[in-house]
Amino acid sequence: MNSHADPGSGTAAQSRPHSGAGFSREDFIQRFASYWASQGGSLAEGQIAAFLLLDENDGATAAQIAQSLGLSRGAVSQHTRALVHAGFVRRYRKPGQRADYHVMDADVWGGFLQQHQKYLESQHMLAAQALQTVSPGTAAHQRLQHMRDYMGWLSYDVQLPRRWQEFKSQRQMD
Repeated sequence: MNSHADPGSGTAAQSRPHSGAGFSREDFIQRFASYWASQGGSLAEGQIAAFLLLDENDGATAAQIAQSLGLSRGAVSQHTRALVHAGFVRRYRKPGQRADYHVMDADVWGGFLQQHQKYLESQHMLAAQALQTVSPGTAAHQRLQHMRDYMGWLSYDVQLPRRWQEFKSQRQMD
């Protein structure tokens, strides 16, 4: 079994087989959503993201999500829009159907890293520009210097999107 970080408790937990003896889909949804909310997202948004992570179909309609999670369709509509905007969820329409379906791509985390990379690069440039507006040797200068260097380090040295692709390629070879 693989060891994975358990976002609900901050400890390592063993991966469980699909049958999940003692661990249910509802457990995953609630723990994932609780962590999502602890990081500034809404609980409902986290529940929807977790639901779609577990979805074994070709996506789910707002009505299906609402019914499964006990949320209103309006809440589902609002939160799926936010998830689409953030790049976690994709909305599409099946031929001959009127309802939109919501789905997560197989590599939703790679997409997240790509979007996060853009944020890091823009913050790196912003900090570099802001450094020119403060006096050297001040606390503000030091904070901005750390911001610039941290964002640059993550963007250009660590290169998370590239490293993620390399990791996936290696994992497929194992």
